Amino acid sequence: MHMDPLSATFAALADPTRRAILARLATGEANVTELAEPFAMSQPAISKHLKVLERAGLITRSRAKQARPCRLEAVPLKAAADWVTHYRSYWERSFDQLAAHLDELQQQEQSHERKD
Repeated sequence: MHMDPLSATFAALADPTRRAILARLATGEANVTELAEPFAMSQPAISKHLKVLERAGLITRSRAKQARPCRLEAVPLKAAADWVTHYRSYWERSFDQLAAHLDELQQQEQSHERKD
């Protein structure tokens, strides 16, 4: 099944192991053995995670060296961040409206308490 790039990015980011791998790669390239070290899983399991990240375009693996180091590719992360940012302004407006409504209710309540 082929996913659009944004869906592939979010699907890859949905797994905490893959997010941890990306966090590690943000500090510099690493090979599969290095990436597997902090996890209680086999190298083949880590390789499956790497394949998901690679299909999503979030990492590349060098073929120049025998160790095939992995490298973070930030472009898909930027696209995901841009998508989220687009909706951030919506949520900020919604929260601002909610805050204004709550302030209004609180003022009405205080006004009623003074009358009593």
